[in-house]
Amino acid sequence: MTAPARRRAGWIGNPAQLIALAFASGIGVGTGLLMLPASAAGPDGAGLLDALFTATSAVCVTGLVVVDTGTYWSTFGHVVIAGLLQVGGLSIMTVASLLVVLVSRRLGLRARLVARAQSGPLDLSDVGRVLRNVVLFSLAGEALTAVALGLRLVVGYGTEPGAALWEGLFHAVSAFNNGGFVLWPEGMIGFAGDPWMLLPVALAVVAGGLGFPVIFELVRSRRPSTWSVTTRITVLTSGSLLVAGTVVLIALEYGNPATLGPMGVPGKLLAGFFSAVMPRSGGFSVVDVGAMTPESWLATDVLMFIGGGSASTAGGIKVTTFGLLALVLWAEMRGEADVDVARRRIPEANQRQALAVALLGVGLAMVSTFVLLGITDHDMDRVLFEVLSALGTVGLSTGITTDLPAAAEVVLVVLMFIGRLGPLALASALALRERPRLYRRPEERTIIG
Repeated sequence: MTAPARRRAGWIGNPAQLIALAFASGIGVGTGLLMLPASAAGPDGAGLLDALFTATSAVCVTGLVVVDTGTYWSTFGHVVIAGLLQVGGLSIMTVASLLVVLVSRRLGLRARLVARAQSGPLDLSDVGRVLRNVVLFSLAGEALTAVALGLRLVVGYGTEPGAALWEGLFHAVSAFNNGGFVLWPEGMIGFAGDPWMLLPVALAVVAGGLGFPVIFELVRSRRPSTWSVTTRITVLTSGSLLVAGTVVLIALEYGNPATLGPMGVPGKLLAGFFSAVMPRSGGFSVVDVGAMTPESWLATDVLMFIGGGSASTAGGIKVTTFGLLALVLWAEMRGEADVDVARRRIPEANQRQALAVALLGVGLAMVSTFVLLGITDHDMDRVLFEVLSALGTVGLSTGITTDLPAAAEVVLVVLMFIGRLGPLALASALALRERPRLYRRPEERTIIG
């Protein structure tokens, strides 16, 4: 193979570049389709920035919008958005799941994802099995959610069957892929107190946000003692955050007349649970987020920053990263040299990767908030909320997204793209670049604190 060919093969085999190129291509195609006159409900087609923002939000399964999805876009535009959500969600789950397999087995990414880059025919049975299972898992989850929502719309709200089928399918795709797009102008607020609408959406968000490797292991084995460390951390951390989020949001919003106040106790419990699920990257809202208290915004900020499971459609730094950092802190407080979980020792390289992902996320959120504060007139609570919603690919909004200037919209577009690719690309690149060192330098402690 010639030197230029080797360079091209090496570029193609780089995981971060592969992921970025794939998602950028999807956003480009989606922007072009949404700019077609047939995509908009009005006489004129969408502008470049509106189409770019919507396509980025859909491919990165975020859900932030600058125009009302249900009224601004035509039926063709809705189909395009649903397709972008599906492509974005499946791409995330398949690529992330493959990276999990490749990293865990210490195989070269190029050898698995680019079958003939350098070595000729390869055995891709593992890749094919993972892809098949991810697709089947996604389609089955979306189908069940679509049926549940469609039946409820027909029986409970008198929606015409054809319209109910389409609305159920669109929102099932949006929910399972943690997309957050809705066709109803008021979002899910019109269904507050209806468990037959809210619970299927919440369960779809949770399933999509756990990640295929974790779901597959949970289905294969019901005994926690046989679970991997990743699955244990994901399940324990996700469950703890869900319970804590539900309790905190209900407590903070219980008497708020603009949110949970007018609801009965069962309605408050349901809405509180739904509102605690959505910051993991779901993006649906059953109350007016802009009317929530600043304390609730802050609690939601924390949940959005953490996000969902690794190799899932959820965003954020991931619950595994957060859980691992908590375990590192606990070990340090106990004076233990190693971080042990379920009779397994977590490698130091793994701990450094978690720290790198978390600190980069914090830094990016701080810089972006600073920039948006300089180009908008909104207060920091709302700006920080929008930044973390975009960075965590969540889609919740306090209502300022549609009022932002063009420059601020571009910042959010960049944040959604980085937020979708950042943790995935960074973690995989760090893991695949690990190299053993044949020597260690003399040790010297620094002063901490």
